[in-house]
Amino acid sequence: MDVIVTPTPELKGEIGALSSKNYTTRYLLVAALADGTSTIHFPAHSEDSDAMRRCIRDLGAVLEEDDEKIVIKGFGSKPVDVKELNVGNAGAVLRFLMAIAALCPEVTFVNTYPDSLGKRPHDDLIESLGQLGVEVEHQQGRLPITIRGGKPKGGKITVSGSVSSQYLSALLFLTPLLEEDSEITVLHDLKSKVVVGQTLEVLEQAGIVIEASEDLMHYRVPGRQQYKAQEYTVQGDYPGSAAVLAAAAVTVSDVTIHRLPVQSKQGEKAVVDVLQMMDVPLTHENDIVHVQGNGRLKAIEFDGDAATDAVLAMVAAAVFAEGTSRFYNVENLRYKECDRITDYLNELRKAGANVEERQAEIIVHGRPEGVEGGVTIDAHYDHRVIMALSIVGLRAKAPIRIQDAHHVAKSYPQYFDHIRSLGAKVEWV
Repeated sequence: MDVIVTPTPELKGEIGALSSKNYTTRYLLVAALADGTSTIHFPAHSEDSDAMRRCIRDLGAVLEEDDEKIVIKGFGSKPVDVKELNVGNAGAVLRFLMAIAALCPEVTFVNTYPDSLGKRPHDDLIESLGQLGVEVEHQQGRLPITIRGGKPKGGKITVSGSVSSQYLSALLFLTPLLEEDSEITVLHDLKSKVVVGQTLEVLEQAGIVIEASEDLMHYRVPGRQQYKAQEYTVQGDYPGSAAVLAAAAVTVSDVTIHRLPVQSKQGEKAVVDVLQMMDVPLTHENDIVHVQGNGRLKAIEFDGDAATDAVLAMVAAAVFAEGTSRFYNVENLRYKECDRITDYLNELRKAGANVEERQAEIIVHGRPEGVEGGVTIDAHYDHRVIMALSIVGLRAKAPIRIQDAHHVAKSYPQYFDHIRSLGAKVEWV
């Protein structure tokens, strides 16, 4: 389905932030890896977290859910012998479960999104799994991927962190369950260190002991550990809320979002600081962000690696800022559901934005007077691109039609309902 976003000068109202997708997928996994019953309060519902629910159930976890919580009886270190897993379009879920599938005799991950996840390479993780004695059959690093495991062995492991931190997180979930102790060394660079911090936080809550170096490039993981059954509460999601906050920033607004912890370890929390740097009037107290936008923003420079999933929303806000903004250290955006630099900027240009790309940078020459709009744009099946383009539509001079906007459900199914409740003129077609 497509969505038409009609220019909307004012937004007003209150919403609760959706629950964090990143924390939900991690809590679901550690609950499944525990012997015993865990409870997760306020779990996210999105295509990604639902993919994790589906796959851990296939692997032998028992799930019961109501409106506010999910109760999971885990399979511990002994998943059932399943032949096939379907992660949909969820890259993080695929990578985490490729590692866990090493505990099974043979599992094939099928390719149901050949134009999106099916194009993304996973060579770095495949290479690391090989060091554990796991045989992997693949299509030049891409889906479909068959894991032949059973008895992976610990020891000294290296993993590249230059494309994605998800490969490292996958190994951190698996290695505590192995018979041997493990040492993991990250090669090259490590992208999205903040997200690795979230993985380590969740593992610690699950009773797992890991020694991490201060720079997060080296780990000692004792083997023969057990995940403990626990109670978890999922915090509000900054990456999704970044789009709503940016929408409030580019309009005349009085918008309040609840459940965004001031002390969160989510890197995308930086969106609050960035909007303040852009001179957007806002406060952040008692886990509540209150934006009173006046539509006036100033340009900024920002290192996007700390807040990867909020960069596109911040770029959308910068489209209307006074001056030239630069978002640097963002090359890993190229390896997401689409190339979030080239593909996204091409669509922004169609809408009338003045943007430039480098290999690892996005440069935005602001147009405070607004952009023309009046076009149909392709969001490349990417939930972050969809949300970011909708922000531009609110401040365009004519409506923007976003194709296949239903793919927003990958992370934030209620996104358009939420911004509509704040007054945004949005129509499904």
